[in-house]
Amino acid sequence: MIRSMTAFAGNEIEIGDLTINCELRSVNHRYCDITLRLPDRLRFVEADLRSAIAAKISRGKIECTLSYKKQAKNGPSFVINSDAVTALLAAAASIERQMMGPLSFSALDVLSFPGVQQEPDIDREQLASGITALVERTLAQLVEVREREGAQLKLLIEERCANMLIFVVSAGKRMPEVLLLIRNKLKDRISELVEQPDFDRLEQELVLLAQKLDITEELDRLETHINEVLRVLQQKVPVGRRLDFLMQELNREANTLGSKSTDKEMTKIAIELKVLIEQMREQIQNIE
Repeated sequence: MIRSMTAFAGNEIEIGDLTINCELRSVNHRYCDITLRLPDRLRFVEADLRSAIAAKISRGKIECTLSYKKQAKNGPSFVINSDAVTALLAAAASIERQMMGPLSFSALDVLSFPGVQQEPDIDREQLASGITALVERTLAQLVEVREREGAQLKLLIEERCANMLIFVVSAGKRMPEVLLLIRNKLKDRISELVEQPDFDRLEQELVLLAQKLDITEELDRLETHINEVLRVLQQKVPVGRRLDFLMQELNREANTLGSKSTDKEMTKIAIELKVLIEQMREQIQNIE
């Protein structure tokens, strides 16, 4: 299954009095690079989440962000740390005595001091189980998006492969005509230069020249590589790196074809092949 490396998914879940939000983003990357952005309260699940993501995605830069907010419910909306309040007031009273006068702060000022308000405890197992389920559900959506975009990339690459095969066939049909034109041009040129040309010797030279200009091997390899690309696209495992290698091989053969070309039409075919290869290479950079 061809997968794109670019996708986004998000979900949320309620656990106790918390609403936990999960966002997953992925972009292309040479390897699997996972970044987790978690609040300190949820950091204890980091290792489990990293393993869950790595089990589903083999390539790409993945960013997982978790955030939470308290739900507004009936009853106390927060818990007071009575010991912290007692210690704070005792310290304030001591400062009042030293300053020979009362301090001007309210109960709200007391609540703003670190440690005075406490978040209600939620069972860690319950929290871990809920977060893992949330991330796995979001991850399934992310993979679905990657596969959907990958299917579009697959169609684009297959279309370009079909166009390349058309050009390869055209080059093969054009080659005998190119060699005939070269032979006739050389014969005419030599006939102009000498009165009694040695056509046997000329024929030998033409054979050698034809061998140097022969593009049969390049065309065969181009066709083989294109068929391999089409075969790889049907595989059910990540194939981005193999496709990238095949683009290098295709580009090498197209370059050789262009360097051997002595005909305007053949040069045009080589250029069109290189354009199609470059278009495929850009798409393949985003395939897992």
